Amino acid sequence: MNYLVTGATGGFGTAALKSLQALVPQENIYALARSAEKAADLTAAGVNVRLADYNQPAELKAAFAGIDRLLFVSGAPGNRQQEHQNVVDAAKAAGVSYIAYTSFADAQNSVSALAADHAYTEKAIEAAGIPHTFLRNNWYLENELPLIGAALQSGEFVHAGGAGKTGWALRREYAEVGAKAIAGSDYPEILELSGTPVTYQTLVTAVEEATGKTLAVKDANQKDFEASLVAAGLPAPVAEIFYGFQADIKAGVLDVTSDDFAKALGRPLTSLAEGVKELLQ
Repeated sequence: MNYLVTGATGGFGTAALKSLQALVPQENIYALARSAEKAADLTAAGVNVRLADYNQPAELKAAFAGIDRLLFVSGAPGNRQQEHQNVVDAAKAAGVSYIAYTSFADAQNSVSALAADHAYTEKAIEAAGIPHTFLRNNWYLENELPLIGAALQSGEFVHAGGAGKTGWALRREYAEVGAKAIAGSDYPEILELSGTPVTYQTLVTAVEEATGKTLAVKDANQKDFEASLVAAGLPAPVAEIFYGFQADIKAGVLDVTSDDFAKALGRPLTSLAEGVKELLQ
C-alpha cells in the first residue's frame, strides 16, 4: 500500500507527513511537491518525492502512478476549481483507491466565498466515484497569530468578528486526522472537524492565560481593524484579506458544532490556552 500527501512542503502537508510516518512504513510514503528545490528538505530526510503542479494533468497522472491512498491538500485560491479537477481526474486515471480531501466547514451549505471551491471539489470527487473522506477543516489557531502578535505589541486585542464563534484547533491536529485517514482509519465520508465554537473574547482569555498578560479587547470596524494589523507590520493588502476572514466569522460561517474531531483523533483537542503557548514558543 502506497500513500501520497500533496502540498507536502506546506505547513499542513509537513505536519501530515510527520504523523503518517508514525503510522505506516516510511518506504511507502510519498510526498508531492511542485519543484525539487521546494522538496529539498524532504529528499534529504529520505522521503520519496514526486514532482507535479496542479496545473499540469500529465505530471499529476505520472506522480500518482502506483499510489493507493491520497491525502489531497487543497491548493491556493485563484484557478483552484480547474486545478482540483485536474487532481481528481489524475487520481482516477491512476487508480487511486481512496482520497482524503481538506475541505471547508459545512462546505455544501456555507455562504463564505472560501467555500465555493471546496464544494466544487467535493462534488468532483463524488462524481469520480473514488471512495473518500472530506475533512471539513474549521479554522487553524495559527491563522490568529497576526492578531495575537499585534495584541501582545499594543496591549489591545483588536478583532472584527463581533459575537461570531469559531472552532479553532491547531493545524497539526487537523493534519493528524488527515494522516490517520489515509493510513486506513475507518472514517465516514464527511468529518466536520471543528473545535468547540467560541468567540474572540474566549480566545483573548486563552491568550491572557498563556502569556500572563492582560489585554483590552476591541471589536473594531474594518478601518480600525486593518489599521491595527498594518501598525503591527502587515502589508495593507494582507490586512484587507484578514478582514474578509473576520467578516465570515462575524456572519457565523465557522460556528459549526461537531464532535467528529475528538472522535477522529481519539483524544480531546488541545485547549486554546495550551495551543497559544505552543505557537508562541
